[in-house]
Amino acid sequence: MNPAAPNRRFTIGELARAAGVGVETVRFYERRGLIERPARPASGFRAYPRETVSRLAFVREAQALGFTLREVRDLLALNANPASDCAAVRGRAAAKLGQVEARMARFARMRETLRALLARCPGRGELEKCSIVAALSSPVRESRGGCHAIRSTRRPVMKTGELTIRGMHCDGCAKTIEALLSAEPGVKVATASYAGGIARVVFDPSKIDLAALAKAVERAGYQVRASR
Repeated sequence: MNPAAPNRRFTIGELARAAGVGVETVRFYERRGLIERPARPASGFRAYPRETVSRLAFVREAQALGFTLREVRDLLALNANPASDCAAVRGRAAAKLGQVEARMARFARMRETLRALLARCPGRGELEKCSIVAALSSPVRESRGGCHAIRSTRRPVMKTGELTIRGMHCDGCAKTIEALLSAEPGVKVATASYAGGIARVVFDPSKIDLAALAKAVERAGYQVRASR
């Protein structure tokens, strides 16, 4: 049979090679419900249709972009739903971008803190006099003047805000908005309701305000009004 034939079917080994993954990876995705496990005939091997190769490629690429398996499953469901539109997928990609940028910002702060600790460390002497150990033994808080370790027991005063959102098409949009808001600095809790058309956010006002949270959702293509 022609390997490129649309009705070509694959054994699990052939499927793994075509998708560039291991056989155990295929089985793992089967257990997680990301690909369908075909029935085994009375005699012989399970036969996978050609579209499973494309589905495996989709899963791998989505994971490489940072999507969790649960998020990949949602994307696959959107792709299989004729009623879905591009906005729903774009919203999820925007949410993931927000999460990636938040992680990058956090890593940048970690880098600056480590550089500052190394700059202050003499590199020799008794361990009890080590500035790095002393700094790690104290709560770390960032200031606008730079990263430094100081003792602090104060907890931030959190605020609760509400956003009225237009443009949600389904519960998946609500989940996307929750992910977008949760990725913003200072956000403690974010919930969104497709039926109610609103999102509620608990956040640290010293790090972000409601207007900035509204803009984060607007960048994903939704219309937003800060209610309070």
